[in-house]
Amino acid sequence: METAMMKDLQKKYEELVDLDKAHFLHPTSSIKQHQENGPAFIFTEGEGIYLKDIQGNKLIDSLSSLWNVNIGHGRKELGEVAAEQMGKLGFASTFATWSHEPVIRLAQKVAEMTPGDLNTTFFTSGGSEANDTAFKTVRHYWKLKGQPEKKKIVSRKKSYHGVAMGSTSATGLKPFHDFTTSIAPDFHHVDSSADALRAFIDEEGAETIAAFITEPVQGSGGVNLPPDGYFQEVQQICKENNIIFIMDEVITGFGRTGKTFGSDHFNIVPDIMCIAKGITSGYAPLGGMVLTERLYKELIDLSGDGMFMHGYTYSGHPVSCAVALKNIEIIEREGLVEHVREMGEELLRGFEMLKQEHDSVKDYRGLGLLGAVGLDAGTEEPIAPKVVSECFKRGMIGRAVVYDGQDTLAFAPPFVITKEQVQEMIDIVHESLVAVEKDL
Repeated sequence: METAMMKDLQKKYEELVDLDKAHFLHPTSSIKQHQENGPAFIFTEGEGIYLKDIQGNKLIDSLSSLWNVNIGHGRKELGEVAAEQMGKLGFASTFATWSHEPVIRLAQKVAEMTPGDLNTTFFTSGGSEANDTAFKTVRHYWKLKGQPEKKKIVSRKKSYHGVAMGSTSATGLKPFHDFTTSIAPDFHHVDSSADALRAFIDEEGAETIAAFITEPVQGSGGVNLPPDGYFQEVQQICKENNIIFIMDEVITGFGRTGKTFGSDHFNIVPDIMCIAKGITSGYAPLGGMVLTERLYKELIDLSGDGMFMHGYTYSGHPVSCAVALKNIEIIEREGLVEHVREMGEELLRGFEMLKQEHDSVKDYRGLGLLGAVGLDAGTEEPIAPKVVSECFKRGMIGRAVVYDGQDTLAFAPPFVITKEQVQEMIDIVHESLVAVEKDL
């Protein structure tokens, strides 16, 4: 009986591999590798910090999949609230001032959670759309103000802001630009120093610059923390030069850094905040652009009878909004932001142990449950991808960042991780480093 079940499972697995190769173009993946090897994993279920694939392998999800499954896998409450909302109102457009209760309640909740007077949200399906919305909005704002020449968007090198046309152009990582034959005009990237931004403004002219966008902590670009005092100085530069300051909290928002938002660590209230990922913990697609009271009131006054000619079919999707409200309720009810701070300290202690044990570990960094280990083995090629491969063998999904000459292991486990599970992750990385270092 067991043998027959195993044969049926193997047959199903082989069928899915063939279908995947034939019909699914994977995002951010090697097409050649996919066609040669098929899907690396076919996941079937998850619980807490773990994922299980169709072959029965159980793996630690050390990056919360895409920095987003914050409350952990397998939360039945979110499925229940989604089913309940679908049974009542599966979809209703929010165009032409139409509305529904979940989006109204969520907009109110976001206003309560965000710092300062960030009070009004435009909802999108994800982070790329949120950032694109911000870029279009600030350019529209300056046009209404009679300054249409203020259209340049400035971001930081090694930043990641998404893969829509505008957000790709704002992303400060070369491979994303090399993918296409042209990026959108009027996007620029500067080094992560206040002096670099000031020099750019002096060269280009503040009268041509619409906005500056930055992540509180660079995520996909290598988990890079800002220099001390950076954001305070940058915000002052933006104010002095009449430039809108946008904070991309897509990864850092809703508790990832050990505070509700990454901005909270630096006592910064941006003019616009972009959110996604953690607002639903990945259980439903949702993002948003949050405006300050000042900026929104100016838009109201300037718009007159004109239309805000921007919107997505799924802006304010009722099911996604209901899921987001339940997700936030769980984060607050279970005290997960405080838990993130505690487990973040455990993670840093583990990183320090790795540094003491391995010559190839040159540094580490982190804020809450967003961390990275920098490697330098003295080799021509980075070793982080090899370490990640060894982690796979030992039951952990990892992430290597090798953009712009980096050699980095990135970590962002679910908020529900325990002290023992943090140590389990560190042990796997330790064993994987030992295996890689033996072959150097």
